[in-house]
Amino acid sequence: MGGVTYNMPQPTGSTQVSTDGASGAKTFTAAALLTFSSGMLMLIGYLLIGGFGVFLGIVAAVLGVLWWRSANDKMFPANLKKSSLISVTVASAVLGLIVFLMV
Repeated sequence: MGGVTYNMPQPTGSTQVSTDGASGAKTFTAAALLTFSSGMLMLIGYLLIGGFGVFLGIVAAVLGVLWWRSANDKMFPANLKKSSLISVTVASAVLGLIVFLMV
């Protein structure tokens, strides 16, 4: 009986993505703002029409996340564009202002 051979996988190259130093902070900020905006949509729906409004807020949040993904080709790309981060920041601020004015 012959010796046993092992076929170990060979590394194909580097798995790290070359990005600027602030890409992690931009990704974290985008994730936090998307979560905040989703919550604000549900809260606005609740304040307007109650329980069914929460459901409509969830639907709006899912559609917003799908829009975000189609606009950026990934949910959280390695190199997030500044314009995308600015747009989600403005949307979050507007939704927060609407909730503030409704309460």
